[in-house]
Amino acid sequence: MKFFFKNSKLIISVIFWLFFLVIWNKYSSILPVYQLPSPMLISTAMANIVLDFDLISQIGLTLFHVLSAMLIAFCIGVFLSLLPIYSDYFEHFVDHRITPFLNSFSGVGWLFIAILWFGINSFTVIFAVTMVLIPFAIINLRTGIAEMDSDILELGNSLTRNSKKILLSVRAPMLFPYAFATLRTSFGVSWKVVLTAELFGGAGGMGYILNKSRQEFETEIIFAIIAFIIIFVIIAEVAFFSPIQKHLDKRYIRD
Repeated sequence: MKFFFKNSKLIISVIFWLFFLVIWNKYSSILPVYQLPSPMLISTAMANIVLDFDLISQIGLTLFHVLSAMLIAFCIGVFLSLLPIYSDYFEHFVDHRITPFLNSFSGVGWLFIAILWFGINSFTVIFAVTMVLIPFAIINLRTGIAEMDSDILELGNSLTRNSKKILLSVRAPMLFPYAFATLRTSFGVSWKVVLTAELFGGAGGMGYILNKSRQEFETEIIFAIIAFIIIFVIIAEVAFFSPIQKHLDKRYIRD
């Protein structure tokens, strides 16, 4: 009984997924394969993708699209968020002009504009995803700047008038939790956007594989690609985001 109570969450999770797989397998035996392939068929498709260099390179291309868009959007968001610190004119421009505009603009709209401007290639995909992520970065970072401890800022200004030192030694550490939240949010959002971008505007990647599989009724590959995305997100959450979040909670949350 002690073992059960100690590992109850794990046991319940395992039971749930086993039940889910049994129901899925049973239901897939009733429907045609092109509508709902069995778990075994999808597992085989995943193994074939891993063993196929061309297919695994397409997955790698999608990861490149996601990480590139995240990095570019974060850098642009940091730049635009810091501008209002040094000028009230920039504050009005960033908070009341550019942020509402970017936040209201459709991601599909950016994608079609990018196709017209740049054609069907990786740059189009990265551009479309980046434009969707930029407002998330600006809003998170601007919130962090607005919620900075005024006493710490006043102390920093009393010790030095060097704006660069204040930015790097005072403001930046207080922005770390918001910067991390920006990256975490961007990672989740980018996976929702990148497949659509690759589907219409990319010459490769997971979205390209999905489109090709849809045309050839290879439903098991579609499910396999979705499974890979879920695996990537879970691994990133467990191995990267959660440990850093725990460290930030210990460092920044006050009792």
